[in-house]
Amino acid sequence: MRTLTISFLATFFVVATTLSFMPGGAIHAFAQSQPHAKTTPAQGSDNSTSVPAQVVALDECDPNTFNAALGPNFCHNVALAALGYATTLSDLFAKAGSGTPDPGWDFEPDTLSIKKGTPVVAVDQGGEPHTFTEVAQFGGGFIPGLNAGQEVVPECQGGFANVAVAKTRIIQGSQLQVSGLSKGKHYFQCCIHPWMRVEVDVK
Repeated sequence: MRTLTISFLATFFVVATTLSFMPGGAIHAFAQSQPHAKTTPAQGSDNSTSVPAQVVALDECDPNTFNAALGPNFCHNVALAALGYATTLSDLFAKAGSGTPDPGWDFEPDTLSIKKGTPVVAVDQGGEPHTFTEVAQFGGGFIPGLNAGQEVVPECQGGFANVAVAKTRIIQGSQLQVSGLSKGKHYFQCCIHPWMRVEVDVK
């Protein structure tokens, strides 16, 4: 059934529309199959060209409940709510509070291995804002109700009033490039939805 739905959407919508209206599972599959966009070489790269490694931020926000509480156009319709591919705002908080956060809110891939000098580009293909924030260790974000009891990590303290956090925000359709990562492991999470996490291993 999901395969048929994906095929139907792929046939009748252009790429931009598909990203805006596909079910979450279809978006996951689509995002993972796309080639990485080429950019100018990152400083410090040993390669003549530097192709970024892409991370995609995904969610399945329900526009009706999110926009009623958070303002018009906060959540764009990226999910087909009529087919059950949407999560209400209250359900999002309930699931996170019970320690089982909604898996529709996700960074893909969860782990990434890159060569030193390769930039990482985070692209928001979900319906609401996220952050792509480097942290020393994973933990809670700046919205207590979504933390499942975890303490807010220092890098997320203050929310968007903290300029360092605000600089890592990505909204629907936007992207953020992170360059110059040193060798070793780097941890990125969303400071809003802290179960959205990526581990980047720089070789």
